Amino acid sequence: MAPGITAEKKTEDEQSSKDNLIHLSNPHLEKMKDDILYHFALGTGTHDFPALFGDVKFVCVGGSPSRMKAFITYIAEELGLGSVGADYPNICAGTDRYAMYKVGPILSVSHGMGIPSIAIMLHELIKLLYHSKCSNVTIIRIGTSGGIGLEPGSVVITSQSVDATFKPQFEQVILGKTVIRSTNLDDQLAKELMQCSKEINEFNTVIGNTMCTLDFYEGQARLDGAICLYAEEEKLQYLKAAYDAGVRNIEMESSVFAAICNLSGVRAAVVCVTLLNRLEGDQISSSHDVLVEYQQRPQKLVGHFIKKCLGKV
Repeated sequence: MAPGITAEKKTEDEQSSKDNLIHLSNPHLEKMKDDILYHFALGTGTHDFPALFGDVKFVCVGGSPSRMKAFITYIAEELGLGSVGADYPNICAGTDRYAMYKVGPILSVSHGMGIPSIAIMLHELIKLLYHSKCSNVTIIRIGTSGGIGLEPGSVVITSQSVDATFKPQFEQVILGKTVIRSTNLDDQLAKELMQCSKEINEFNTVIGNTMCTLDFYEGQARLDGAICLYAEEEKLQYLKAAYDAGVRNIEMESSVFAAICNLSGVRAAVVCVTLLNRLEGDQISSSHDVLVEYQQRPQKLVGHFIKKCLGKV
């Protein structure tokens, strides 16, 4: 035992670590000899999860495989891990569903687009972290969104995800019955991320509600889809009502992300940049270079947060 650390203190620390282990809300898994994470092309019978992932403390997830590879390259350089220009192999190369990259204690995983895609990924990610015996893990979704009442390029840290009726809930039909789950996110983590943005001081960042919808067009009150049976005035009334309800951006994954992380006892956050102000239009018209720079903003913010947590700022 290290000098100055009492047996009581050690017991408290061990208990604290135990309390921060990943929680699985599924007793059936205990009866399974092996667990195949099909969409990751990984399994407990074929891979040594604790050896591969046991040191993971931060998981960043985002829609695009290329964006998540760019993030792992960026964070590796920021933390001084690996050599300059190093290539990071896709751990899930056995499948084309998702991509996964790792450097040090950071895991970067793509989740595709929409609630169904991210939900499948999260079920297998949570099991991966559990089988790896990870503790004190923080999961952050970084992505893009449509802003409401914000200038393009603003970053929104989600306080809670709300549905298309502005309720902070995720609704799912299970065994023919409607189940409603909470979509609140970690308030302290949101504040820590906001402080990091102030320290960077490079772009506008706000904490607000994020509306999670089931599609990109009608569900987000766009006028430019193949189908639109409402007037522009109705669209603006709806988006202004969303703003009055505290909504500052719209995307398609945050509700189930919050719900699953809550049930798994994982500290989680959503950090998305806005590509346009939906009160002023529906189509993303900024140049490619501008959009690339916007998409780097959540990476910079989360990268600073991870560096700060690891004492490298």
